[in-house]
Amino acid sequence: MPTTPRRLLAALALTPLLAGCFAAGGGGSTGAGAAGTEGRLRVALAVPPAKALSPFSNDATVLSKLSIAEGLTALDASGTAAPALATSWKRDSATAWTFELRKATFQDGTPVTAQSVVTALAHANRATPKPRVLSDVDLTARAVDTDTVTLTTKSADPVLPLRLASPALAVLAAKAYAADGTVSPVGTGTGPFRITRLTGRTKATLDRYDGYWGGRARTAGVDVTWIADGTARANALRSGTVDIAEWIPTAQAKLLDQDTRHEVPSVRTDSLILNTGGGLFTDPALRAAARQAVDGSALVDSVFSGYADPAQGLFGPAVPWAAGRRAAVTGRPQAATPAQVKAEAAGRTLRLATYTNRAELPEAATVLQQQLEKAGFTVKQDVREYTQMEADLLAGKYDALVFSRVTLLDTGDAVAYLASDFTSTGVYNIAALKNTSVDRAIRAAAEESDTTKRRQKIMRAEAEILRTDAVVPLVHEKVVQGIAAGVEGVTLDPRERALITLDTHRE
Repeated sequence: MPTTPRRLLAALALTPLLAGCFAAGGGGSTGAGAAGTEGRLRVALAVPPAKALSPFSNDATVLSKLSIAEGLTALDASGTAAPALATSWKRDSATAWTFELRKATFQDGTPVTAQSVVTALAHANRATPKPRVLSDVDLTARAVDTDTVTLTTKSADPVLPLRLASPALAVLAAKAYAADGTVSPVGTGTGPFRITRLTGRTKATLDRYDGYWGGRARTAGVDVTWIADGTARANALRSGTVDIAEWIPTAQAKLLDQDTRHEVPSVRTDSLILNTGGGLFTDPALRAAARQAVDGSALVDSVFSGYADPAQGLFGPAVPWAAGRRAAVTGRPQAATPAQVKAEAAGRTLRLATYTNRAELPEAATVLQQQLEKAGFTVKQDVREYTQMEADLLAGKYDALVFSRVTLLDTGDAVAYLASDFTSTGVYNIAALKNTSVDRAIRAAAEESDTTKRRQKIMRAEAEILRTDAVVPLVHEKVVQGIAAGVEGVTLDPRERALITLDTHRE
């Protein structure tokens, strides 16, 4: 019997398997989750909501981290698609799948039906910008009957069940979707916790939803506070103000008691993203000069206090299948010399951006500024909270960005990350990269259904991307999560999509 979403506890492995056909029994559990331990948990999150927790924004991961909303599928411990609102599915053809739904209700009391799925996916398709997970697929849903929905794609999508596990494709009650395109998950999800109050960008109150199909949560509710400053989050945990604090800065980690400090191997890679669409880095020789100047290994001990590994590429040690499949990066442009950089960039300033939500990034930007200035660039930093700068990043208003990206966040399959971040039509293409060889390589990986061959094609696509110097990998992070003594059942997820579950509670 496969693992159900409510048992996805402890550190999760990273081996995304492509499930062409999957079936599992439905129904909720009556195990530990049904016991019911009263009391509330206090949680400090790092990135304040930008779009009132809309699933069609970067806020989507909060809905999965706090078990508020669900999609048709979830990812199990091996990264395989597992049942969530769908109990089973089968592939009818290269472009069509049928999903059978479980008996479940939304937190407003209305039933989950095939039409609910159709409505949710239609709104996701119409969202502007479109969720990253849909950047490389055209998806259509049709209700067959109350409990059966057929999903079709314009071209073959062998990893559709993985894609549907994305927090951005959570299914919400009909009243969540407003005529103006806004989406509210307040009281409209299907998870064991429902939002009863969202106070701007600072706080949220979650209460247990006793109608959850998977059983009764072991805690009565969750009180969420967004604290953008990492040191402040660590201090809140040390002082007992919160029970759980995510993303403890590495400089603060060793100041925590050992039993409250939990290191998690992460699929998060920190990189220097260069804007190829405008400004200094439209010039390949200047991009190559920046790539040569930057030394990410210098950050491992000085900035990350050892909680990182030197970059091996876009995918690090937490993606174990990548190491043995790397393709050689050849044919890179010749780098401009420091004298050439000074001549080419005379009178122009390299606009280097990063954000404060991860405490290490501003420190890393300062080190990189020194390295780039040594190579002949004149550098000015712009450091703000991420939600204040995302629109400018996507609009190409910076030359470079020190960026931390969870590479398997969207689907658990690397192709979705590559497609959204590096294809000509990618909705999260901060590098503004438009390269036919890159597009072709990513498309070849997307169309491959054999797991071994797909991974090899992913690594060929990685080499094509690195050849452009649009991205310079720096380090692969190890995430530190802070959990107070006596708190049990917190998920330590390398993909950073899960945190609070049905079984999370204080002893």
